Amino acid sequence: MAIGAAVKQGQFEDAALVLGDRLKVGSLYRLLADEGHRLFPDSYFADLFVATPRGRPTIPARTVATVMLLQSFEGLSDREACDRLAFDLRWQAAAGLTTGAESFHPTVLVGMRNRLRASERPKRLHEDTLVPAREAGVLKGRARVLDSTALYDAVATQDTVTQLRAAIRKVLATVAPALAAEIRSALRRDDDYATIGKPPCDWDDAAARDALVDALVRDAHAALAVLDGQVLEGAAAEAAALLALVAGQDVAAGEDGTFGIVRGVAKDRTISTVDPEARHGHKSSNRRFDGYKTHVSVDPDSELIAAATATPGNTPDRDAIDELLAEPGADPAEAKPEVVGDSAYADGATLDALGEQGYEVVAKVPPARNGTGGFTKDRFSIDLEASTVTCPAAQTVPITFGRRGGRASFAAHCATCPLRSDCTASAAGRSITIHPHEAALQRAKTAQRSEEWKDQYRTDRPIVERKIAHFTRRPWGGRRARVRGLERIKTDVATRAGVLNWARLAVLGLHSTEAGWAIG
Repeated sequence: MAIGAAVKQGQFEDAALVLGDRLKVGSLYRLLADEGHRLFPDSYFADLFVATPRGRPTIPARTVATVMLLQSFEGLSDREACDRLAFDLRWQAAAGLTTGAESFHPTVLVGMRNRLRASERPKRLHEDTLVPAREAGVLKGRARVLDSTALYDAVATQDTVTQLRAAIRKVLATVAPALAAEIRSALRRDDDYATIGKPPCDWDDAAARDALVDALVRDAHAALAVLDGQVLEGAAAEAAALLALVAGQDVAAGEDGTFGIVRGVAKDRTISTVDPEARHGHKSSNRRFDGYKTHVSVDPDSELIAAATATPGNTPDRDAIDELLAEPGADPAEAKPEVVGDSAYADGATLDALGEQGYEVVAKVPPARNGTGGFTKDRFSIDLEASTVTCPAAQTVPITFGRRGGRASFAAHCATCPLRSDCTASAAGRSITIHPHEAALQRAKTAQRSEEWKDQYRTDRPIVERKIAHFTRRPWGGRRARVRGLERIKTDVATRAGVLNWARLAVLGLHSTEAGWAIG
């Protein structure tokens, strides 16, 4: 079998010809119908099958790529997408098919995504949207606006009891039968660990709940004791590591030696054995979620997504910056764009790191706060060149530097200061802590007081909010993950970023000419 070839000779039954002017100019479907043969030639996925010369699909690359993109655009399951190709004339036109063309089995999409993830260019469905955008002069290098949004996981968050039992069951299901039998002989609970869910228990009885937790933890430890020293591979090794993690993250032994659930949430807590990479996340103190984060970098002039990725939900936004600013195909000789973002990208370490790489950062440093109600740090004048700090009462003191920044103490002046009641209630007087990256923070605060800075921030910052609204407009794949596991989710994020770019380029009037790509 060979990779299928698209039919390029127009036929009377072509879906695009049947639709005619009803396939609106400026729509995503019209762009794919007119330019799909150039965007996705027959060799588009050829590199995915180099190692497997047999068993290649006979479906044209254009058809598969179009269905993957439109599936993400409309927020459909694999089966729904294949059904749509069979009955929707717009889909058939976009894929370059005739009205009588048949669809394919949904597993083709699963297999193609798996191959994409294993390829050298797993994000091609997004990255390739930037090529014609650059050629047409649409994608500018002036600035990149960064932000993130919640991506809810595709599984239910599990409590400690459910996780312990599920982890033991997974180990028993993945290890060799002889080793599984040895583990079962070491378990003490009257449970075959063959079914899913919570075990029977009088959940209104605190003593019964405590006894169940203790028994599950002891069974987990017994299983791990048997596994100690065993050479495990693949799924069995992953299951054993997950059991060790779950058995230690939420429980601890009391003074009487009984294991119980500890109060609070463990740092980097695994929230599900079904999707071990999902995490508790929060966008603010009042807005919490379970799952992942989608991070995007947007070109504010064209409103195209320049980069996109996903991380576990508890990952700080700043940790995705390197991936968001890496643009394959960009000219390295070009000046680096300005980086625009909210306060999540305005900590001292991030400002210094980006500055060293040549980026100018337009991110709002949050104002200093004082929990006692006195003067904030921003009321003090910090002169790093002179290594001094001047207080609101015009008293200047030196900065004493240490390994982790510095400190300026006004204790000698506070006793007789007329502003003391407005500054501090401490008997030791007021002191100011100097951050290790204080210079970067002070530069950013000075810059953001200018009207030019404010105008740029107000102009560029809302663009990324609008693009995130576009991204999450279709809940399945946009706001809620369709799949489990970070790498699979990254594939979906790249596909959605790609199709949103094609939709934007269609609005801008992207088309091919003899000289290349053009707009208008």
